[in-house]
Amino acid sequence: MIISQTPFRISFFGGGTDYPLWFREHGGAVLATTIDKYCYLSCRYLPPFFAHKHRIVYSVIENVKEIEDIKHPAVREVVKYLGIRDGLEVHHDGDLPARSGLGSSSSFTVGLLNTLYALHGKLTSKAQLAKLAIHIEQNIIKETVGSQDQISAAFGGFNIIKFNRDDSFQVDPVIITKERKEELESHLMLFFTGISRTAETVAQSKLKNFEKKTSQLSTMFQMVQEAQSILESSRVSICEIGEMLHEGWLLKQELSDKVSNKFVSDMYTSALESGAIGGKLLGAGGGGFMLLFVPPERQEQVRQRLRGLIEVNFKFENQGSRITLYDPNLGNSVETLKAAASIQLPSPDQLM
Repeated sequence: MIISQTPFRISFFGGGTDYPLWFREHGGAVLATTIDKYCYLSCRYLPPFFAHKHRIVYSVIENVKEIEDIKHPAVREVVKYLGIRDGLEVHHDGDLPARSGLGSSSSFTVGLLNTLYALHGKLTSKAQLAKLAIHIEQNIIKETVGSQDQISAAFGGFNIIKFNRDDSFQVDPVIITKERKEELESHLMLFFTGISRTAETVAQSKLKNFEKKTSQLSTMFQMVQEAQSILESSRVSICEIGEMLHEGWLLKQELSDKVSNKFVSDMYTSALESGAIGGKLLGAGGGGFMLLFVPPERQEQVRQRLRGLIEVNFKFENQGSRITLYDPNLGNSVETLKAAASIQLPSPDQLM
């Protein structure tokens, strides 16, 4: 059995400019970090003693004989793409709910790829994992998704991710002191709105408006560099990040009327009235998790005002997707796994 651990992400600035429709013409960038909340995937060969050949366990349980019968789109298309014919059992567990704005679907895709490559004795680089996950989601499944989630999940860390017009990308770690990073962490609160939504519906509504929203998206793109300058300067108050988050949230709402709703608006207003400086819904919008920027001395007031909503404590993480367990029958080294590989999987290098 192979088990992978792949982080979820929080995006601060630049979301929207990571869609190919935008960056292929204008370029794009996001400022984002992964957090210590994860998607876990375990995978093993399924012995041939059952009526089914493949068993997929997530929010539902699928027992199927043919790959084409798998309903989970990422599992079905990843297994098909890699040309796997052996019976598989895949189990998914997550620290936080799906469809909540933390890039969980891309964490799943990245983690599944990492797990299946390891199961067959292959190692992939972080860049290869990200490229292949983007290809699977955008070109094969044809989901309306950007390109930041897959990269964050694969690489991990606190980064500026730049998107070039030729579909290439660059991951630049944000260079700040440990104290500055901890100061930023200490000002962040994460609350679950209780609303799960389909990101694709919200994303499609935003994409339809991109040509009319050039000014907003250009400003959101510029905010990435501005935020970087604030974070890298110890002379500038960290609270300016909170003010920028507020500005960015107002701009994001201008992209589509589906980004927010009355419940979210009332929740955000209550947070501001209780001491928050800024915040935003994570992901495409519509529901999921809300990130708030709140000075530590005001956080209990915000917590009391939003009582009844689930707060999630978190820290930044910097490892990205990783394999945490190898089958003890194969040994605990990558070399042993390589020697045990029985089939050749396609290389992600062939994609780009």
